[in-house]
Amino acid sequence: MAAALAGPGPAAGPRVVLRALEPDDLEFLYALENDPAVWAVSDTLAPVSRHALREYLKHATADFHEVRQLRLVADSYDWGQQVGVVDLFNFEPLHQRAAVGIIILGPARRQGYAQHALALLVAHARDVLHLHQLHCTVAAANRASLGLFRAAGFRRVGTRRAWLRGPAPGQWLDAVELQLVLSPAG
Repeated sequence: MAAALAGPGPAAGPRVVLRALEPDDLEFLYALENDPAVWAVSDTLAPVSRHALREYLKHATADFHEVRQLRLVADSYDWGQQVGVVDLFNFEPLHQRAAVGIIILGPARRQGYAQHALALLVAHARDVLHLHQLHCTVAAANRASLGLFRAAGFRRVGTRRAWLRGPAPGQWLDAVELQLVLSPAG
């Protein structure tokens, strides 16, 4: 069994544990990565094969400082199974910062899982990885994600105009940049 990151969450509501990827997560990742509804936020243009995901899983436990990314599975105490993933990526060792991504499966959305998973990821980034800051890019129209990150302490630091391709041909969407400083600025 994979080591898990658990921590306190709000007294009420669903709780999750974050854990490392396992070979048994293949079908879960296959369904997640091949959901066209999340392609826009994951910069995906085509389906991902099981073979590619098997290869990815073989190297998923590589050191964060070496590969500069970390993907953890969010397991629900309520469901007893995976409800999503959280990612740290684009790690910059000199500046001790990384980007954050989170995807929760459709049926598990709006039940507090993202809030709990993000809180655990922020604590891990601060207390274990000793990062100075986290940042993310969110579509300006994605009110749920903007609310999630704001509630976790992220602050808006700018807007990128026409940054994301929209669902309609020729449509471009603004993106909001958010940042969370984990340690005091020096």
